[in-house]
Amino acid sequence: MQKEDIKIIEMTFVNAFLIKVKEGFVLIDTGLPMFWNKLESELLSAGCLPDKLKLVVITHGDFDHAGNCAKLQQKYKSRIAIHKEDSGMVEHGVLLKRKVRSLTARIFSLLRKLKKRKFSLESFTPDIFLTDGQRLSEYGLNARVLHIPGHTPGSIGILTDDGILFAGDTFTNRRKPDTATYIENSMQLKESLERLKMLNIKTIYPGHGQPFEMSLLSGKF
Repeated sequence: MQKEDIKIIEMTFVNAFLIKVKEGFVLIDTGLPMFWNKLESELLSAGCLPDKLKLVVITHGDFDHAGNCAKLQQKYKSRIAIHKEDSGMVEHGVLLKRKVRSLTARIFSLLRKLKKRKFSLESFTPDIFLTDGQRLSEYGLNARVLHIPGHTPGSIGILTDDGILFAGDTFTNRRKPDTATYIENSMQLKESLERLKMLNIKTIYPGHGQPFEMSLLSGKF
């Protein structure tokens, strides 16, 4: 995969990623619900909509990543894929208790809560439940699913065959590259990070902040 095949759609503090694949596109995450117009405009201008979007992958169930899934389903019949462990978050609005690692993260957490009160997630039923190790070749993407719980029980990453990891919130790069700042299960996150260390990951595309090289995380976990 070439970097020019990846379009980063920034919606304030959260990213969605539109990937050009053979005969279509795959979208990873959908951003905040109040940015639906921007997301739709970007997808239309890329030629992705109305009928070239092969799959929408949600890295986890938080509303800033899954916020526009219902609209994509309703308006464009898009197929939404997520890990089953996070299905309760998007189908029933299940809220998770999480530890917050830093003052900056606490501030962001407060802002997220305030935004959620004003723009709540419109619930939806996922079309596909992704599993660990599942290949995405049938959607034109030479990549596999990694179940990497910790931030949420159903957090996943998408690792391409050439070493690009779309990491959701398992990694972040708001000010500098770091591991998850919101943690639902510390032990699971530690195990997920140890697993990722062993893989051939070159570049990380986090849900928040700019892409960075995996080598910049050396010694951080």
